[in-house]
Amino acid sequence: MGVRITFLGGADTVTGSKYLVRHQDESLLVDCGLFQGFKQLRLRNWNPLPVLPQSIHAVLLTHAHLDHSGYLPLLAREGFNGHVFASTGTRDLCKILLPDSGHIQEEDAEFANRKGFSKHAPALPLYTRQDALDCLPLIKTVDMGTAFQPIPGWRATFQSAGHILGASSVLLEVAGRRILFSGDLGRPDDSLMNPPDRPPAADTVLIESTYGDRSHPVDNLLAELGPALHRLAARGGVAVVPVFAVGRAQALLHAINQLKARGDIPTALPVFLDSPMAVHTTNLFEHHAGEHRLNQSEVRALTHSATMVSSTDESKALASRHGPMVILSASGMATGGRVLHHLEQHAGKHRNMVILTGFQAPGTRGATLAGGARSVRIHGHDVAVEAEIVNLQSASAHADGNQLLDWLRAMPAAPAQVYVVHGERQASDTLRARIQRELGWRAMVPEHGSTWPS
Repeated sequence: MGVRITFLGGADTVTGSKYLVRHQDESLLVDCGLFQGFKQLRLRNWNPLPVLPQSIHAVLLTHAHLDHSGYLPLLAREGFNGHVFASTGTRDLCKILLPDSGHIQEEDAEFANRKGFSKHAPALPLYTRQDALDCLPLIKTVDMGTAFQPIPGWRATFQSAGHILGASSVLLEVAGRRILFSGDLGRPDDSLMNPPDRPPAADTVLIESTYGDRSHPVDNLLAELGPALHRLAARGGVAVVPVFAVGRAQALLHAINQLKARGDIPTALPVFLDSPMAVHTTNLFEHHAGEHRLNQSEVRALTHSATMVSSTDESKALASRHGPMVILSASGMATGGRVLHHLEQHAGKHRNMVILTGFQAPGTRGATLAGGARSVRIHGHDVAVEAEIVNLQSASAHADGNQLLDWLRAMPAAPAQVYVVHGERQASDTLRARIQRELGWRAMVPEHGSTWPS
C-alpha cells in the first residue's frame, strides 16, 4: 500500500491542523493543532484521535500557533512519546505558548466554577500547564534547509514560510513520494517578517487557504490604524485590541511606534501589552534577527514602546485607569484569556474602540464583533457592544489568494495533486477553483477525517 494522508484537522475549517501520513506500519503527524471557533469544532479537542497516540512515531511542527501546536500536550499525556521536530524559533515559541495555553485553560475552568456559569460540574481544563511543560522535552530542533530523518528511511526538510518566527514549510520524502506542506505562508510584503522561501518540487502539495478567497487591501497597516487611534485619542477612549501574542502583537507595536514617530498620533498615548506570552515573545525577536525585517533599534523599540503587563494584579489595575489608552491583549480572536475581561469592561461605552487585527474564525467572539453584533457573550452573560468596532484588513500575517497562487507558480514543476486545507469552505473552494483554472493543476478540498493517497 502506498503513502496515505488522513486529514484529522485543518480540513473544512481553518483550525486544528493535523495531517497523519502513513506508510506500511509507520506514521507521523504534520502539525498537532487545537480546534477553535464554533462549539462543535472545539468539542473535537475532547474526542480521542482515531489512532492511538503511542502508534504515532513522530510529529513535525510547521509553527507554534496553537491551531498548529496546541494539541501537543494532550497527545503526549495520552501516550505519544516520540520526537517532535521543529525549527529553533518554533521550539522557543512553544516553550512560551503551550504552558500559557494550559494556564489559561486552568484559569478559565476555575473562573467558570467560581462564577457557576459552566454546564459541567466541575469545569475542567483540556490540559494543564504541567501537561504542557511535560511535553516540551520531546521537541528536537532542526535548522532550516537541513535534511533529517524523523523516522528511519523518511526524509524531511524545513524551509522558511515567513508568517511568524520559526514558521516553516515542510518537504517530506517517503517511499519515493515528495509531499510539500505549506504551513501558514506569510506575505511577501509583510512589515515584520521576511518573505517565504520559494517552494521545492513535489508530487503532492498541501496548501493553506486562510485568505484563499480574498486580496489584501492596497492600504498598509499605518494607513488603517493611524486614523482609528487618532479618533480614539481625540475622544479620550480606551481601545481594546485582541492580538495573537506571536506576530500580531509585535506588528501592532511596531506600527504604533511608527505612527508616533510620524506625528500621526500623540506620542503620549499610553499603550499596554497585557499578555505575558506576548511580552516574552517580543523579547525573542532579538534572538532571531535573521528571520524578520527589524533592525536592532527597531527591536529595542518594541520592548520600550508599551508598558509590559505580566501579573494578574497589574492587569486588573488597568480597570482603574481612564482613557485615552490602548490595551493589546491575547487572544487574537477573543476566545479566552485576559482580553475577555477588558472587553467586558470597555465594550459597552461608545467612546471606546475594539480593534480586530486579522482573520476571525467563524464562531469566535472576534467574528461576532466583526459581524456587527450589538452584544457578545462573555463569562456566561451578554455584554452590550457600544464601542466602535474597527476591523483592520491590512494586518494579516497570511498570504492572500494571489500570493498563495504566486507561491505555487514558483514551483519548478507542476505537482500531481494539490490538497487545499486550513481554510473555511468558501476560501478553500475559491482557491481550489483558481488553482484548476489558472494553473491547470488537479486540486481538491479534502473533508475532515478523509484519507487520500499522496
